[in-house]
Amino acid sequence: MTEEHSVWMKIALKEAEKAYDMGEVPVGCIIVFEKKIIAKSFNRIESLNDSTAHAEMMALTSAFASLESKVLEGCSMYVTLEPCSMCAGAIVLSKLDNLYFGAYDNKTGACGSVLNITNNPYLNHSVNVYGGILDAECGILLKAFFETKRDITPH
Repeated sequence: MTEEHSVWMKIALKEAEKAYDMGEVPVGCIIVFEKKIIAKSFNRIESLNDSTAHAEMMALTSAFASLESKVLEGCSMYVTLEPCSMCAGAIVLSKLDNLYFGAYDNKTGACGSVLNITNNPYLNHSVNVYGGILDAECGILLKAFFETKRDITPH
């Protein structure tokens, strides 16, 4: 991957840090069109009391509004964690060109780890997927978050 992809992922990581600070699972996402950020977001599941308020879903909605279009052809998404099945499905439906993600999700990842929705031959669109961009940095933030959620006090 080029340095450009690392730069974009670092911006997505800043979004993930916002989620971390709010007590949300730290996932951040940006969408780029013609080398400009047209949308950015982070997980808001807890604060909005909405299980669909993933960083990717929030960013997609913002990008649709930015381009005044129901499709995102020519766009690339950068997200700090491999998207789940819901988000991967939305990415396919939005017709994004490229998906770049940081950490792999070996439990619910739907872009190659557990499932491969983004490149399912039965669907009407395939997405170019590139994983592992700044995966260590993305993984450290997630690990730190989940360590704070565990009860480590002896009983």
